[in-house]
Amino acid sequence: MARALIKPLDPEFRNTPKEIERDTRYMSHFKDCVDAIDGVHVQAIISPYDQVPYIGRKGIPTQNVMAVCDFDMQFTFVSTGWEGTAHDSRVFLSAMRNPLANLPKPPNGKYYVVDAGYPQMRGYLGPYKGERYHLPHFRRGDEPTGHKEIFNHAHSSLRGIIERTFGVWKKKWSVLRDMPSFPYEKQVKIVVATMALHNYIRKYAHQDHDFDESDDFQSEEISEDMEDNEHEEDGMGRQEMEVLRNTIAQSLMNASI
Repeated sequence: MARALIKPLDPEFRNTPKEIERDTRYMSHFKDCVDAIDGVHVQAIISPYDQVPYIGRKGIPTQNVMAVCDFDMQFTFVSTGWEGTAHDSRVFLSAMRNPLANLPKPPNGKYYVVDAGYPQMRGYLGPYKGERYHLPHFRRGDEPTGHKEIFNHAHSSLRGIIERTFGVWKKKWSVLRDMPSFPYEKQVKIVVATMALHNYIRKYAHQDHDFDESDDFQSEEISEDMEDNEHEEDGMGRQEMEVLRNTIAQSLMNASI
């Protein structure tokens, strides 16, 4: 069921997502954005003798899950089973470099939106580092000023789709919040199975309370880390995305005047 449901609806990414096309905040600045990528931690039940690699910043054993979602709040890819201490960029690069993982690659000119924990490389557009980024930072302070903050505000708002998707998914499946002491392999399968059911409900249910209230869900995964990470890759791909980011930032700046 997961193989049939957790995949892009438009595998060639030929069209601008209708949710972007209909929103003047993002169209035409982000018209080539296809999906959003982020990581999420799920409680894991691990033997006390094997817990150390799974205990990350949350202080409890967790499974680090990388997911891709579209702007209709459906999961299109998932990488599961990673220890809670695994850095998001490590999970991402493993999925990207492993052909068996089948991570949908954006075609030339298209890109995913990612947060600062991911490498800046061709097809993956992150925010400006060293600037305010998460929406709560702007709510607590002044409005965004300058092209970098204006870009970060719009980027964070657009990428918020995956945070809301995680919120709906975790609220709906209590097993994710109180994982039974199954073997770890089964805990990994539970993550995939609940994501498949999430997509099924989103695709076929005429109305769903959790999705209807999705705007109220806040991310549990906000990170304050905006520093370079050890897996950062350089080269022409990174420069290409920096040029694109500057172009979008200037376009947003002009639109705000």
